[in-house]
Amino acid sequence: MLSVVIPTDNSERALVSTLAVLVPGVTAGVVREVIVADAGSGDDTAAVAEVAGCNFMALEGRLALRLKTAAAKARAPWLMFLRPGTVIDPNWTDEAGRFLDQASPQDRAAVFRAAAQPGLCGLLGLVTASLGARPRPEQGLIVPKLFYDALGGHATGAADAETDLLRRIGRRRIVTLASAAGIR
Repeated sequence: MLSVVIPTDNSERALVSTLAVLVPGVTAGVVREVIVADAGSGDDTAAVAEVAGCNFMALEGRLALRLKTAAAKARAPWLMFLRPGTVIDPNWTDEAGRFLDQASPQDRAAVFRAAAQPGLCGLLGLVTASLGARPRPEQGLIVPKLFYDALGGHATGAADAETDLLRRIGRRRIVTLASAAGIR
């Protein structure tokens, strides 16, 4: 169902925690493949991806180009973009599976609820999220591959390609799942 795309750049430690939360998705049949789009890391990012059974792609260029190239290679009809270090609540597989089964029309996307961060900044983040702030890339993104392609994917000219894609999808077409996700 899902091809998970994770862009990395010397992200060995962060990648481990993200891959660990994907294991239940693989066993439940929600995750079909994981593609690691690497910027040429000098650490053991490639080894971590290999041990976990990911498709590892070493790609030169900006983040948008790496994400777009990995998405083009994805075999599943749905894409899930996660930053390395993103940790999702354990019940994410059931919720994501329901979204994939019920997503209609095919121009809808989903993000995970923003995880609470410690301190005042975390509290302010939750307040702004509850008031309808635009989703952030740290929340992940689940989007039909056909819709992603129709939008033109990640814009290679955008200063922040991930935020730009969320803006182009639009808040009205993004469902916020109850499972929380955040960089830890």
